Amino acid sequence: MRRRINKFNKYRYPPWLRQTRAVCVQFIIPITVVQGVRTILIPTSFDVLFLAVLILLAAALHLDWI
Repeated sequence: MRRRINKFNKYRYPPWLRQTRAVCVQFIIPITVVQGVRTILIPTSFDVLFLAVLILLAAALHLDWI
C-alpha cells in the first residue's frame, strides 16, 4: 500500500515556531485594520502595497497556507 505524503503538517514544526505563528495570527488583523484606515486617510503607493501584503498574509495565516 502506498503511503500518502502530507506536505504541510503544522504539528511537525518546533514549539517556538508554532508559538510565533500563533502570536502573528493574533496581531495581523488589528495591524491590517489600522493600515487600512491609514491608507484611506493618506493614500500613498507604499501604503497600498503594504496593505495588500498584509491582507495576503492575514488570509494565508487564517487559511493555514503558511
